[in-house]
Amino acid sequence: MSENVVHLHKHTDPPTDETAPTVLTVVPDAPAAPIVPLWVRSGRAVKNAATHETTKTAARAIARHSLYTFNGGRIVARRTWDGKTGARYERMIRAAEVAGNLEVAEEWEERLQRFRAARHHRRMDLLHSPVEAAKGAAVGTGMGIGALVALGVVMAINNGDIADVITPLAATISFIATVIRIVQIVWGPALTIGPFLALLALWAVGSKQQAAPAWSMPDNVRSGEGEPITPSIVVKALRDLGVPALRNAIKDMGDAGASMLGPIRIAGCGVEVDVTLPSGVSTIEVQNRRRKLAENLTRHEHEVFITIPVAARTVRLWVADSGALDEPIGPSPLVTDETMTADYTKGRAPWGQDLRGDAAALSLYQRHLLITGLSNQGKTVALRSLALWVALDRSVQFLMGDLKGVGDWAMFDGLATTLIQGPTDEHVIQVIEMVEGAVEEMNRRIQAPPGTVFPALIVLVDEAQVAFMCPAKDEDRRPYGGAKANSRYFMAVRKIHNQGRAVNVLMWQGTQDPTNENLPKLVREGAHTRASLALGTESQARMALGDKAVDGGASPNLLRPGLDQGTLVVASSGIDIPAGQASITVRTHYIDDDAAEAITDRAKALRDGVTTLHAIDRDPDRDPLADIASVVGTAERVRTKDVLSRLGTLNADAYGGWSFIDLKRVLDGTGGEPYKSDGVMVVGRDRLARALANRDGDGSASAAE
Repeated sequence: MSENVVHLHKHTDPPTDETAPTVLTVVPDAPAAPIVPLWVRSGRAVKNAATHETTKTAARAIARHSLYTFNGGRIVARRTWDGKTGARYERMIRAAEVAGNLEVAEEWEERLQRFRAARHHRRMDLLHSPVEAAKGAAVGTGMGIGALVALGVVMAINNGDIADVITPLAATISFIATVIRIVQIVWGPALTIGPFLALLALWAVGSKQQAAPAWSMPDNVRSGEGEPITPSIVVKALRDLGVPALRNAIKDMGDAGASMLGPIRIAGCGVEVDVTLPSGVSTIEVQNRRRKLAENLTRHEHEVFITIPVAARTVRLWVADSGALDEPIGPSPLVTDETMTADYTKGRAPWGQDLRGDAAALSLYQRHLLITGLSNQGKTVALRSLALWVALDRSVQFLMGDLKGVGDWAMFDGLATTLIQGPTDEHVIQVIEMVEGAVEEMNRRIQAPPGTVFPALIVLVDEAQVAFMCPAKDEDRRPYGGAKANSRYFMAVRKIHNQGRAVNVLMWQGTQDPTNENLPKLVREGAHTRASLALGTESQARMALGDKAVDGGASPNLLRPGLDQGTLVVASSGIDIPAGQASITVRTHYIDDDAAEAITDRAKALRDGVTTLHAIDRDPDRDPLADIASVVGTAERVRTKDVLSRLGTLNADAYGGWSFIDLKRVLDGTGGEPYKSDGVMVVGRDRLARALANRDGDGSASAAE
């Protein structure tokens, strides 16, 4: 049990009243402050001093300069050894043998033999040099003394003083004595200062070569910010990559690994170098260590790209200048050149720049397209920039479905034949019916006479994953979405992929966060041009681009979400890809909505006017065949363009958005199909009458039965 401790305090102040008694006050004892042992306080002080930034900086400086001196001595010793022996030649021979270049190895062997022969000749000369030196010294001394005596005789004759005969000789002896005296005076301090001067020289060599670990360097040097890429830096980065076979091979090479490197070339906002790996080192071992290689090169991971060129056992490194990839590229030529037009057949869309800074242009001719990536990485803008360029070819037609529905494609109103925008199942169903209508048009084109040339019809669906994931079913219980044999969107896309290219019916899709459910294997592999923005995993990268591209170095999963917006990895035969590579990285131009609106205005000016259908008409009360016959009237034949105009006038809600494709869909199989007359497509009055009569007759017969 604890006891309460109290203190009795006696007031010593003199009382005001002499009779007042002494007052005692009871005060509880205040808790005593804990007493910290002296050794604990000393330890904390030592720890604070040892971890202080000034202490760490001083420790790094001491270690750095000490290692400069030590490693400088190693460098000087190695240089001396290389100069005195054939070690340099032997290393070059081993390097050539490792590289498999026997001709170079033989050349270095011959040089080594010549070096050894010359060294033997010098050593044999040294055996005879003491005798020759003694003879030379004796002869030289005798001749020197004779010359001095002769000079003294001349001086004695001239001055008339016989003592001048030895004056030159005496002066020479006096000079020699002075030199000896100077040496005696200097020799002591030189012995003391000499070692310090030698250490200073070794420090200078080590400092120049930066012969100290990175941790000992000052902060501005350790950061490596903006450090240029040199052969020695590349070799060191490869040596420290953690591949034992590579490290040992570089160690055995006479040139310290320089023979592995090709020329370092400036390539856009960085440099490019081919590295021939030694035997026993696989290219995949280097590819799998991209982050470590980037850090060894004092770069961030996204600033180093590793690809596989044509040459065997070779990796191609592209290393960006520090921070260069964070800078935006210039505006699109579509924005800066208001006179630009497009040629779908022979032209290329200006899409952006590759990492070398060269223009990246994509051919769209007869190529299905797939662009994927994570959400909010620039997929729609990248896809839209291609559509904006090809829209400047007046012959190209569009069927568009935007299943996001926020207005990204609104500027194509009046340019696309069909433009459906919205994310609901009803919008999805209309988009799927639009794609199925394109399949019917494709089949019509396929049945045309051989040699018939058709204008390009681009069926574009943005946010296609919404269509694949749609749970709705039609009246026959066929699912609109999914990836089964009865899935309507899946089968329509597959049909266009299989046969559409030959008749210029092309499928363009944009989708996000690909999986096997929202982007089936057969659909993604049916695209000729596959491009991917930043993705989350390597498996998604393989879905987006294919195994070949990823195995060849394509890594959209290593792009930085949010920071590399608009940067695409592209696998396509329609873009110039360096030989041996399976993909190329493109930084696309950003075209905002206002600029896109201006470009579509130019595209609309090239056309006669396109009425855009915003929904597939399903009005059961109208009879399209009878309406077509009514607008043809009594004329023998009417151009299809005029028929469409009259239908729009008859009922704008039902026919205002019709195109030639819709007209053909209604007339195909009735006997009233459009045909050519005088080089233009027309609809015939008599054919329509027979089609109506046959249809009505079939209906009457069915009713009678």
